[in-house]
Amino acid sequence: GPKVTYVPPPPPDDEQAIFARYQTGINFDKYDENVVEVSGLDPPAALMSFADANICHTLTVNITKAGYSKPTPVQKYSIPIILAGRDLMACAQTGSGKTAAFLVPVVAQMMRDGVTASSFKELQEPECIITAPTRELVNQIFLEARKFVYGTCIRPVVIYGGTQTDYSIRQVKLGCNILCATPGRLLDIITRGKIGLHNVKYLVLDEADRMLDMGFGADMKKLVSFPDMPQKDKRQTLMFSATFPEEVQRLAVEFLKSDFLFVVVGHVGGACSDVQQNILQVSQYFKRDKLIEILHSIGNERTLVFVDTKKKADFIACFLCQENIPATSIHGDREQRERELALRDFRSGKCPVLVATSVAARGLDIESVQHVINFDLPSTIEEYVHRIGRTGRCGNTGKAVGFFDNNSDGHLAQPLVKVLSD
Repeated sequence: GPKVTYVPPPPPDDEQAIFARYQTGINFDKYDENVVEVSGLDPPAALMSFADANICHTLTVNITKAGYSKPTPVQKYSIPIILAGRDLMACAQTGSGKTAAFLVPVVAQMMRDGVTASSFKELQEPECIITAPTRELVNQIFLEARKFVYGTCIRPVVIYGGTQTDYSIRQVKLGCNILCATPGRLLDIITRGKIGLHNVKYLVLDEADRMLDMGFGADMKKLVSFPDMPQKDKRQTLMFSATFPEEVQRLAVEFLKSDFLFVVVGHVGGACSDVQQNILQVSQYFKRDKLIEILHSIGNERTLVFVDTKKKADFIACFLCQENIPATSIHGDREQRERELALRDFRSGKCPVLVATSVAARGLDIESVQHVINFDLPSTIEEYVHRIGRTGRCGNTGKAVGFFDNNSDGHLAQPLVKVLSD
């Protein structure tokens, strides 16, 4: 393809913008009702408040500024496990605070150990590598990391595909302690000799089941087999997701120390209980009419519509605009500039409807998404759980509607019934 020249605009770096945050919802305190199971030997005690974590003052102040008043269950259990130096696999529902569950303890340990990010060194050697499946998600993790490291010498950097490679290299060269990256760009920059791995103390796989499956499994194996990457017994490996199919749990063990701990909040792979789910039987030919009917009935509320192909995402977005419903689309074939603009228009409310493929299914945290519509249901139940989890986050409530067509969705009937009844 043509040479990529896109350079993303720098994020605003005034304190107010860095600490901008999501309002917690009415069900935030209900998270504590979840049953938590920890499997593995000698897990440390759970943390009842951030003040009990025995972390330095600067980080405690940043946690407060970022609006974290009390830890959610996944944070209560993960933070002490990571602070104790243990490997971890953690499964908790969408929108329940997994990003902070790994960032807070990693930053705490980096501050305790003292790190230096020397700028303009040809080879940067980050202490922490965080990898996730989509560009938008690694960027979101980076923006969250900026909150916790505010006022310290720890420098987070984000690199992802669809942007100019030289730009990524320049960002890394300015100094890099925490590297948030998509797998393709990460391997590229390592191969070019711009990132050295022998200082890596923390390897984080966010959306870990996706990072270990057919999509990125080979990349992750390649990453841990670089000669200068510390062996698994010499680094801490942390895996987080809302879904963990059993076959992926088996794959995960290859990356983790034998005494790793497994934290499960609620059911493994359970849907977020703050999302009201409706399944409508709609055949292929009536889906567009049904979509228009639903969008007219909910007015201007922010709505994410999932479809199964990139072409269809553009087609449905155009169709909605013709029906005077402002919509935009996001998928893997749009240029990165267009993807970022689409998200900006959606976040700001300029386009209250975003039509998306599964590229937007995981991790994305967009305030006040009230509705998710599965115009096409996904091929796996895990993907369904992630998609509907774009609403009902942080204790807020949301609604999800799925169009079920017997001919194409029969394979999902049984797992759907299980998720709905749970």
